[in-house]
Amino acid sequence: MTHPADYRPKPGTIPTQPGVYRFRDPSGRVVYVGKAVNLRQRLQNYFQPLTSLHPRTRLMVTTAASVEWTVVRNEVEALILEHTWIKRYDPRFNVVFKDDKSYPYLAVTMNEKFPRMLVMRGERKPGVRYFGPYARAWAIRETVDTLVSALPMRTCSPATFKKAEKQGRPCLLGYIGKCAAPCVGRISEQDHRQLAERVCEVLAGDAKGIIRDVTEQMTSAAEREDFESAARARDRLTALRSVLERNAVVLGAGSDADVFTVVDEEMEAAAHVFVVRDGRIAGQRGWVVEKPDPLTTAELTEQLLQEAYADADAADIPTEIIVPVAIGSGVGEWLTGVRGARVEVKTAQRGKKAELAALGRRNAQEVLQQHRMRRASDLTARSAALQELQEGLNLPQAPLRIECYDISHIQGTNQVGSMVVFEDALPKKAHYRQFSIADGLDDLSAMREVIRRRFTRYLEESALPLDERESAKFAYPPQLIVIDGALPQAKAAQEVLDDLGIRDVNVVGLAKRLEEVWVPGDEFPVILPRGSEALFLLQRVRDEAHRFAISKHRKKRTKAMKASAVDELPGVGPTRAKALITHFGSLAQVKAASVEQLALVPGIGAGTARSIFSALHGAVEDNGTPGMLET
Repeated sequence: MTHPADYRPKPGTIPTQPGVYRFRDPSGRVVYVGKAVNLRQRLQNYFQPLTSLHPRTRLMVTTAASVEWTVVRNEVEALILEHTWIKRYDPRFNVVFKDDKSYPYLAVTMNEKFPRMLVMRGERKPGVRYFGPYARAWAIRETVDTLVSALPMRTCSPATFKKAEKQGRPCLLGYIGKCAAPCVGRISEQDHRQLAERVCEVLAGDAKGIIRDVTEQMTSAAEREDFESAARARDRLTALRSVLERNAVVLGAGSDADVFTVVDEEMEAAAHVFVVRDGRIAGQRGWVVEKPDPLTTAELTEQLLQEAYADADAADIPTEIIVPVAIGSGVGEWLTGVRGARVEVKTAQRGKKAELAALGRRNAQEVLQQHRMRRASDLTARSAALQELQEGLNLPQAPLRIECYDISHIQGTNQVGSMVVFEDALPKKAHYRQFSIADGLDDLSAMREVIRRRFTRYLEESALPLDERESAKFAYPPQLIVIDGALPQAKAAQEVLDDLGIRDVNVVGLAKRLEEVWVPGDEFPVILPRGSEALFLLQRVRDEAHRFAISKHRKKRTKAMKASAVDELPGVGPTRAKALITHFGSLAQVKAASVEQLALVPGIGAGTARSIFSALHGAVEDNGTPGMLET
């Protein structure tokens, strides 16, 4: 633990301009990022007497070992740079926004040759238009089912589309009129893209033009006494209106706004947003916010807007954003720049927008209450697990970063090593790594190789300059290494660390049969109490490493089996083997193919096709049909 006085900048060296600052720990890892209109004034707040600091701020400044800053021209640049650094460094003491649940979106994949509609969750992808979020996935599916009756665009998966394309006939939706069937050429690429654009217009709430066109088609067909066409147009019109009527009208027609609310408490907070398009609620979203650093409601709201619009396109940003408290002008200027038109960020004091904000606040309070009930036991358990591990294994500090290693193979073949990482007793999946290992090594040798490769990289990358170290994969060491195995495996890992001169990393092995914890150098294992949080954490880490290794091993083994079976065919090398698997999809399909079908594969001529068929099924007669092998 450090003291802020040890790294406090000299008086007068901190500039008074706007900028972004970052605190680093003794290993050079960024632990906190912040911005300020006046850097000197803001940073001086961190170097007050420790007793006067907020407990979480005190923990941050005593964890850090240095502070640095970058001067920018204005508040907007500071806002953008701060958000960029938070995404890049993932500092442990910055505010973390988590969706209270993974809200589903209705997505239109405009980045594909033939766009499709589907339900999506998680991170946004470039070139995809998102609508929502919706509270429930079934609401999206009902919307899609109704919408394709009026605008029959593609909704199938790539595999279904490719299969229909090969077979030359569409799926069921194509036959019943709920898909325009671009897979078989019933609609051109350009016309289908226009269809997708019209779907996006409807989902965005701008359906007036489409409704007018369909109404004219219905009227025109009725005047011609083409009553079947008029009835189809009527059904399309009913479907379009049904989609629009699913969302309640809360503001005036033509109103586009995002209404944010925040329930802010000392240790945590919750946030909620109603997405209103053309006066109707088009979606909603909620966040739970953990506050490692004390923030005002205004500062929290600024970071909330950064999170909400970080990956937004211009079309996703409305003209008006309602916030619970007044904030600085920097966020509004930034959003105006992204949208390319004025964005007004303001509070709502009265009227319909204030009523909607009050409803959002009640939703946020409910989210926070549910989160607390879930989190109370989880946070207590994680803290207890780390404390019990420190005491049970006699560690100098609680193991905030744990790495676990496992080796997976079958009789020494297709060997794979896995490394999983837990920070603060939670999996850090972005830091997981897999190692390919040469066949033939025994378990101990394979473990030595994995540990040596990982920590050799650590020694190389820890010597890099700080800016380069941030993007390195192995620059930070764990406090504890867990080996899936008993004393021999743990000793093998410890020997490698000793050879590399690494003294501050602890090693244990967790044996499966009796769940004994083996420490290199100790004659007897450590027996953690059954049911203890410490043992449960070690089991979770060990099982996750095993799962991760098994998944990679199975992929490697399957690939090797496929490659060996196809590569052994006469006249087939790596290029032709890849062409066969790509064309047919699996070895079973290759075996089921006729000579004529095999000959259609690029690079496979008639002679090679006959040789492949013969090798798979027996001799082939002159007319291309299977025959008996001569003896």
